[in-house]
Amino acid sequence: MRRAASAAVLLAAAVGVSLLASPAAHAIGDEGDKAPSGGPSGNASGNTLTASATTTQIRVKQVSGGSSGGSTKPLAPVDVNWEPPACWYEPVATPEQLKDAVERLKKGGDLVPVTPSLSWGEDLMVNHYEKGRADDSEPVYKNYNLGKDGMFWRGVINKDREDDPASYDCERTLFWQDGRTLPADKHAPTPDVLAAYAYDKVHVPQTEIEVKPEGRSTVNLPTWVWLDKAKFQEVKVRAELPEAGVWAETTAKPVALHLDPGTADAQTYPASGNCAINADGSIGTPYTAGSAGRTPPCGITYLRASDGGAYRLKASITWQISWEGSGGAKGDLPDGVFETTQAMTVREIQAVNR
Repeated sequence: MRRAASAAVLLAAAVGVSLLASPAAHAIGDEGDKAPSGGPSGNASGNTLTASATTTQIRVKQVSGGSSGGSTKPLAPVDVNWEPPACWYEPVATPEQLKDAVERLKKGGDLVPVTPSLSWGEDLMVNHYEKGRADDSEPVYKNYNLGKDGMFWRGVINKDREDDPASYDCERTLFWQDGRTLPADKHAPTPDVLAAYAYDKVHVPQTEIEVKPEGRSTVNLPTWVWLDKAKFQEVKVRAELPEAGVWAETTAKPVALHLDPGTADAQTYPASGNCAINADGSIGTPYTAGSAGRTPPCGITYLRASDGGAYRLKASITWQISWEGSGGAKGDLPDGVFETTQAMTVREIQAVNR
């Protein structure tokens, strides 16, 4: 266990409390990014309340792009120090659902998770949420706040960062939040948090660049590289937390293609290796018959043969990441990069039949 128990835990060690050794807590109805199809009701089983610590109600949807066929891959942030949120708070139960969970607990049911790593037994749940008995360290509520407009909230751990100590920063005990409001907490699910969460869900088409000659080149003759507009489109992903009324759409827009020939014995076009995007969204110019002796706007000339092996031509596509969300919020996130490699055999021949 990586966090010390709270004062309430130490105080109540004898009245039914469980400090979990792992983030999972009585997983019921764990469906990853999926949320229940209907809203919570008074007689609901409360499966969101008793779900695992990594079960989020954030709904993720690909709005556009990335669906041109073939497999897709996630982007790698240019800023290697950037990471998506490790945890955040979400609504997990109505007053009716919390009461139902405690009533089942009284009949021998499971302990109730009150943080991602901590569950309480009957005495603590009754004292804090039913009877409203005062306590110096934890909030208390009378009769589960029945009749009030709002929900009880609890921390959720990003399943991709379970081993990060920062994933245990959302350890507030199950707390009340009025309807249509967000907690005054840095881990509240604000639009920028949802946008950062959606970053990891942005998958771009695993598109191979077009190369001529394909896979085989000749010393001192240009290799043309291009990418069609149809394969180079922006990708937009929407992340929404319906119960909190918060959403964000994260957009990845292709902005550049960088060529690395895989050897210092080569010349790139342009010299920087950064191929510009054309007005129609394509990159480079397709090779046509008779272009063998011309300099391509995007390409490579190998100056030395690969000596029976092959150079690894690497093409890195940079995607600019921006987002907009509920309440008119908007901003930027670190650029993402998608890399593809292609084996290039280079022969020592001064002329080639095309």
